[in-house]
Amino acid sequence: MQKQLFRTLAKINKILLPSFTKKGLDPSYAKKWQLAIIGWRYFVTKNSL
Repeated sequence: MQKQLFRTLAKINKILLPSFTKKGLDPSYAKKWQLAIIGWRYFVTKNSL
């Protein structure tokens, strides 16, 4: 049940949230909101696998 929830969240993230790795964003120069999005996407991806 929980894994299915995170898989659904991962699909929603892929559609709605920007991908900073494709844009070549350096994490040391990222703004706080960009770091929050990166952290959220990492958390969801880790839990969906």
